[in-house]
Amino acid sequence: MHDFDRIIDRRQSSSAKWQKYPPEVLPFWVADMDFKAPDIILNALHQRVDHGIFGYTLPPSTLVNGFLQWLERQYHWQVDPDWLTWIPGVVPGFNLACRAVGTEGDSVMMSVPVYYPFLSAPKFSRREAIYVPLSLEEAPEEASKGASEPARWVMNIDRFRAARNDTTRLFLFCNPHNPTGRVYTESELMKFAEFCLENDILICSDEIHCPLVLDADKRHIPIASLGADIEKNSISLFAPTKTYNTPGLSCSVAVIPDPAVRRAFRRAQAGLVPGISPLAYAAADAAYNDTGTWVEDLTHYLAGNADFLEAAVNSLSPLRMTHVEATYLAWIDCTRLDLPDPAEYFEAFGLGLSSGAQFHGPGYVRFNFGCPRSVLEEGVTRLRKGVEAL
Repeated sequence: MHDFDRIIDRRQSSSAKWQKYPPEVLPFWVADMDFKAPDIILNALHQRVDHGIFGYTLPPSTLVNGFLQWLERQYHWQVDPDWLTWIPGVVPGFNLACRAVGTEGDSVMMSVPVYYPFLSAPKFSRREAIYVPLSLEEAPEEASKGASEPARWVMNIDRFRAARNDTTRLFLFCNPHNPTGRVYTESELMKFAEFCLENDILICSDEIHCPLVLDADKRHIPIASLGADIEKNSISLFAPTKTYNTPGLSCSVAVIPDPAVRRAFRRAQAGLVPGISPLAYAAADAAYNDTGTWVEDLTHYLAGNADFLEAAVNSLSPLRMTHVEATYLAWIDCTRLDLPDPAEYFEAFGLGLSSGAQFHGPGYVRFNFGCPRSVLEEGVTRLRKGVEAL
């Protein structure tokens, strides 16, 4: 059993998460968990270090085979190894997609709020960004009396139809969704996949959090796995780094079935994106070939953290938090506090949160609960003090 309650001092490790704020502030901002990576990762790294040579490295065949088998085992999706392009991170992946699809001046659609590097990717490629707001679908009346369907964030197809223009060539998609924690259903995915097919819009889907589904009745579905036409109209981005808490060992893979799109993606990559380090490959290899209980144990612990945080936040009447179906990130509505920036306000009470404005969601904060329960409890205490002070 993995010890997720253990507190590890990260302040002396040059941690970006823990050095952003002064020591009196607890950081709950960047998507970086405070759990030690599992032994399967550590052992693989030790073995690779013991080899002693760290030259330019190709993706190991065991990693390629392990990833393909993982896709088939988890999602019943059979992928050709020729479709894979290995890259150092999903953020380079969707930036490369912006460069590879369409031409300068075309538009790129995305739903907002969303992981903030999405917002800037189009402009880096001299594309226009089209931000389409998510809808907060309120819970039915019976939900407040114990029904199982709470309020949730959804993509509104009518808003997408109205926002699309004749130059829209790409849809940047995040599933599971960061920051709202949604796991989109098959019917939701099919609706948007068909919309993209009808309008010749390629889908680039960031699926980095896909193993971190917290609800037993939910399942992740790669949008590209829904059919051959949808598959060909897609770029799917995966990485083990969030699940195994190795974000500093950047290793990701783009699954690109269409040869022409794949060539364009690789042309955009050439001379611009560096290779992947041998240690990052070693960690990814171990992760995709893991047959242990790390993911099961981690998601169980995170689900407990999510339930604790949700109950605490929703007991503070000015605040509101929708249910987190996946990820370790909570999206908290602070709009009724009527503050210019709630994250900046709560910092005075020792809380380091991500400002919702970064995600195109002003008035909200993102709270990373990927930490030992005792640390989360202290964070909630500080959150409560901040609310009560108003």
